[in-house]
Amino acid sequence: LIIDYDLLIAGTEPISLKVIENGKNLKFISRVGIGLDSVDLLAAREHKISVSYTPDAPAPAVAELTLGMIFCLLRHMHLANTTMHRGEWERFFGRRITEVTVGIIGAGRVGGRVLRRLARLGSPRILVNDIHQNQNIVDNKIKLEWADKDTILREADVVSLHLPLTAATSNLITYEKLRLMKQESVIINTSRGGIINEKDLYKVLS
Repeated sequence: LIIDYDLLIAGTEPISLKVIENGKNLKFISRVGIGLDSVDLLAAREHKISVSYTPDAPAPAVAELTLGMIFCLLRHMHLANTTMHRGEWERFFGRRITEVTVGIIGAGRVGGRVLRRLARLGSPRILVNDIHQNQNIVDNKIKLEWADKDTILREADVVSLHLPLTAATSNLITYEKLRLMKQESVIINTSRGGIINEKDLYKVLS
């Protein structure tokens, strides 16, 4: 399909070497969203194709989705909905956001927005890990605790991942890391699936 086109507006589909070599007229690739892991950037450079993306466009929506997942998992809404649709009544007791420790790994465009929204909700303890310790992510009145990843996995009731998928972050969360977590804690990954080793996740959940 790409043979005759000069410009590609791409979603999450892989833009591989094969695609780029077939794009005889291709001059520009624009990725809609955050992350460039689906584009073979070396191949694009070799074929003199420019690549851009729109990192800020989906960030507010992903931050809101993350908060929705946090509330859903803490209050067991997904389970209550499933049992109700089966015609069963089961009362689930949840936890309030003001009673749990939240850990954010990656405090960039999306993670920073999640942090600011959590701070407004009154989350009592927020642990943060990022390459850069930016103290201005939230209001100075809100106390963030900068921590290493293992501390977050051990101590947080909610762990939320907001990282790009790179060679450094691929399979970052392995069996050993997941086993550090408390049994009743939850992990949310609204970034890239490959950050958590899915075979290890399945093993731990089983």
